[in-house]
Amino acid sequence: MTVAPRVRLVLASALMLFVELALIRWTASNNLYLTHLTNFVLLASFLGIGLGFLRGTRGRDLFALAPVLLGALVAFVLAFPVRTGTTTGGRWQLVGSLGMGPLPRPVSLAVIFLLTVAALGFVAQEVARTFSTFPPLEAYRLDIGGSLLGIVTFAGLSFLRMPPLAWALVSAAVFVLLLGTRVRSWRWLPAAGIALTVVVLGLESFVGPYQWSPYYKIRTGSAAGGNVRVEVNNTPLQTSMSVEQARTNSPFYFFPYTYAGSRDDVLVIGAGTGNDVAVALSQGAKHVDAVEIDPALVQIGRDRHPDRPYDDPRVTLHVDDGRAFMERATRRYDLVLFALPDSATIVTGQSALRLENYLFTTQALDRARSLLDTGGTFAMYNYYEPWLLDRYANTIRTVYGTAPCVQLGPTQGQRQQAVLTLRDDASTGGCTTTWTPRVGELEPSVDDRPFPYLGSRTIPPFYLVMLGLVLLTSLVLVRWVGGPLRQMRPYTDLFFMGVAFLLLETKNVVQFALLFGTTWAVNAAVFTGVLLSVLAAIEVARRVTIRKPLWLYAGLLAALALAWVVPGDLLLDLSPVPRFAVGVTIAFLPIFLANLLFAVRFKDSASSTTAFGANLLGAMVGGALEYLALILGFNALLVVVALCYGLALLTGRRHLLPARA
Repeated sequence: MTVAPRVRLVLASALMLFVELALIRWTASNNLYLTHLTNFVLLASFLGIGLGFLRGTRGRDLFALAPVLLGALVAFVLAFPVRTGTTTGGRWQLVGSLGMGPLPRPVSLAVIFLLTVAALGFVAQEVARTFSTFPPLEAYRLDIGGSLLGIVTFAGLSFLRMPPLAWALVSAAVFVLLLGTRVRSWRWLPAAGIALTVVVLGLESFVGPYQWSPYYKIRTGSAAGGNVRVEVNNTPLQTSMSVEQARTNSPFYFFPYTYAGSRDDVLVIGAGTGNDVAVALSQGAKHVDAVEIDPALVQIGRDRHPDRPYDDPRVTLHVDDGRAFMERATRRYDLVLFALPDSATIVTGQSALRLENYLFTTQALDRARSLLDTGGTFAMYNYYEPWLLDRYANTIRTVYGTAPCVQLGPTQGQRQQAVLTLRDDASTGGCTTTWTPRVGELEPSVDDRPFPYLGSRTIPPFYLVMLGLVLLTSLVLVRWVGGPLRQMRPYTDLFFMGVAFLLLETKNVVQFALLFGTTWAVNAAVFTGVLLSVLAAIEVARRVTIRKPLWLYAGLLAALALAWVVPGDLLLDLSPVPRFAVGVTIAFLPIFLANLLFAVRFKDSASSTTAFGANLLGAMVGGALEYLALILGFNALLVVVALCYGLALLTGRRHLLPARA
């Protein structure tokens, strides 16, 4: 079967982005080394795609090996998982298959990195070969159209909560269609790779009590007393239990009510399977707003919680991000409760932003305080390491001006149960065990730098080592696969544009997470919006002759300055409709101008695949520089973006001569 070139490019581009998104999501669900390094696979993907474009039409066509490498990657990750286990003393530790020790972290990450680079590189070579047969802008246009198809398909499968088998079948169908009858010898090899991927992911999808939410790989199991134990991404999350069992086994659920006044109206953030909601009802709540971001956890609570709290008419359930719900809320509450909000996963496409990070900033706690009725109580509880308890207690003190009440429970390894409470008027409600620092008065998190789990303004040494090795490996592979680096010298400006664009995209992801929530739907909408902005820029570049491209740099700088002076938390004061309008304008105007600048430059490139490869490799470096936000905050990334576009201007100024009619 022959596939038309335009259709081939769209399908190959869709496959490339679909596989990238699936790998980012799936590998982190099976390997805890990747839980806080989701952009590790993103960096590997960008490197592989860049190498595929640099190789382009040169040398042997290796697309048929892509399903083989993908099958090997899937088999490796499932054969050598990294999950949480317990020692004989009850302490947590990382374990591998059959309770044995996991592979050493450097070995595990190195194999995943190299297999991801190879698999995406071979897919990208197929894209590049077809890409090179079209004029640069037409090829770019079709590539973006395919990327849109890939992200919409993956978002649709996430919405339907489809297991990895569905992802494998979609990829397999596109592989079969694109490979067709091209593979004359060794035809069994790609077929074996496709079959291995489908079989392995099929077994994972249907053997064992697993289900897939838009955020997690969820495993449920039976616990003592008919309770349900829930594990997400190979990590224990919670155990649903009746109120009576909680009173005996987990009394900390009741601590927030010890010094609370009225508890008629309760807001529970992080409702999970319903334990906290059931306790609130048992304590006399007349109305409970239960907020949980994951619909699958809610369904488990509906179906299997012993007390069926979500069936109670006093409960209103909201499947939503906790911070986003608070920003929209108009009701006042007697108790606002942050109930063990620990997501164990990171926002897709972002290196260090977990789903709950925006709940623990000074701005978020200030908003929670504003929702308290007169005499109302704020409470939060979890298992905390001493330094993290100090950070949260100091954050509460920063907002209220008073040290909170601290009620301590049993320890679990290095962590201790703790409940922090304070009244709306900054009183403790009679509690005398107020917080005193044990580690120190750690700097509170803020919306611009929402990293509560980072002890200080630094990039952890492991991240620095990892990024250094990734960049060194990238340099070696680019030289080996792509040939002399001087072939990319004419496209140095496109390289810097790639660095800047990835950072700009990162800033938009976190901006919209703050404005509208860290939900998968918001995340998918942002990436779709970015691609639509790119497509709009391409259409303008195809139809309009821009005689003075230098003015695009001036417009881009002005748009970046606007985004700089209007930080995201300022927009939270707006109502939803104007917040959306202003947020979209501020976020996507620089993206549109940046891509218009890229498109104007790209359409005259002598080698479209080399130029595109240089841009993609720049994006990979941008993914590494993203970690600067851990020190500087996200708004400061705009300065780095401006500097990178400045370097693009300096290195590409010869292309900015006025165009002739």
